Amino acid sequence: MSIKPTELELESRASITTDEAAAHLSRKPQTLRWWASRRKGPVLPIRIEGRLHWPVAKLRALLGLTRAGK
Repeated sequence: MSIKPTELELESRASITTDEAAAHLSRKPQTLRWWASRRKGPVLPIRIEGRLHWPVAKLRALLGLTRAGK
């Protein structure tokens, strides 16, 4: 799937989907799923209704970004 996610600096949600997080990290979604299943990786997801969601604040920190206006 090819998606164009919201710029991470402008993202207002607390967490994003695996596909969106993978696009920001320039990784395949399956890589993030592997990190989640093994509890290894530079950032770990939370589960919401059984689905993986990736904390935006942790992704920003990993990428050295700050939220616009802060």
